[in-house]
Amino acid sequence: MNVGMLWLDDDKQRPLAEKVQRAVEYYQQKYGTVPTTCLVNSSAVAAETAVAGVKVKVKGSTTVLPYHFWLGQEEANAH
Repeated sequence: MNVGMLWLDDDKQRPLAEKVQRAVEYYQQKYGTVPTTCLVNSSAVAAETAVAGVKVKVKGSTTVLPYHFWLGQEEANAH
């Protein structure tokens, strides 16, 4: 994923699934399409392995800062 939207949610009381869902809803409203992938800091995924109710692929990444969410369309030919 080379292009996407960066979302910040540093509310420590809100669960990961809710943060991702809010970011997905904003992305959909802004761009008129649903993102396919959401990259989050690897430590966030380790803390909460299952993101119930979220229809995007959530992946951990060391390049994404904590509390940040990078949403976008994953390329079909990405490895």
